[in-house]
Amino acid sequence: MELRQLKYFIEVAKREHVTEAANYLHVAQSAVSRQIFNLEEELGVDLFIRDGRTVRLTKIGKIFLEHAERALHVVDDAKRVVEEYRDPEKGTIHIGFSASLASYILPTAISYFRKDHPNVQFVLNEGSYSDLIEAVIQGEINMALLGPLPQDKKKINSSVLFTEDIVALLPASHPLAERASIKLTELRDDPFILYPQGYVLHDVIMEGCMQRGFRPQVAFEGKDLDAIKGLVSAGLGVTLLPEVTLVDNLPRATARVSIVEPSLKRTVGVIIPAERELLPTEKVFFEFLRAFFQRIEHFQQ
Repeated sequence: MELRQLKYFIEVAKREHVTEAANYLHVAQSAVSRQIFNLEEELGVDLFIRDGRTVRLTKIGKIFLEHAERALHVVDDAKRVVEEYRDPEKGTIHIGFSASLASYILPTAISYFRKDHPNVQFVLNEGSYSDLIEAVIQGEINMALLGPLPQDKKKINSSVLFTEDIVALLPASHPLAERASIKLTELRDDPFILYPQGYVLHDVIMEGCMQRGFRPQVAFEGKDLDAIKGLVSAGLGVTLLPEVTLVDNLPRATARVSIVEPSLKRTVGVIIPAERELLPTEKVFFEFLRAFFQRIEHFQQ
């Protein structure tokens, strides 16, 4: 089995079309077909159901695709290890992040890191909570910043960087907008603007409200953080957000109010694979993140 066969197989599987895969790979269609045939002969199974040049994966083909993609990720990592061992200061860090960490936390950390490591490159991947966890497990990336950190998740290790409050964002015209703090139950009759079900912040907020004996009335849902802030700014409801999302970015006509009884918090940290070593440059950035936020916490205290 050759790496070339795996690359051809993956491209055909993704595109479900032999000619399109060949065009992308800049090789003849016959060469792709021949390598796929040789691969199936070696494995002794049909990987595709064929309809002319259009193809679909068989059940065993879908399983083999998962392993083939993982194998190529390992090979890519091996090449990067060799390159970075020659000079870890010129490596590339692939890191995932959730939207709530995009505007302040990650840019700040990268900015300070590059002061001492100016030649290190970053490839940033924004994704949903579950997609980022799966990407680390599958080897698509080796590191992701998340909040809150997943609990008891197999195949990943979590490291807490800091803990932050979840606060209320209210329209400026709201009767409670001038208060320094409020009880969560004081919002029980307000329309809420939340992320959709399946987003981790949706679950955190719903759980916090229900622990206080009420289920929030969801008036609007939005997948985009700025859209949620905009709806609050327009006076269409209230929301609860991690305080870091409002650093230097409080929307017009809104008020940030602390929540007590209960105080809602979330952990923010970095996840890495439990069964793979970080690449040399990634190790440098991982240790930097832990030290950087420890210094911030010490300064705040």
